[in-house]
Amino acid sequence: MHELIIIGGGPAGLTAGIYAQRARMDAILLERLS
Repeated sequence: MHELIIIGGGPAGLTAGIYAQRARMDAILLERLS
């Protein structure tokens, strides 16, 4: 089970992913393919 789910791989989503990794959180980033 993940501590954080990030929806969207835009600038805000990628920034959230970076901060989650720095905080040692178990995160998943979801991006929709066109």
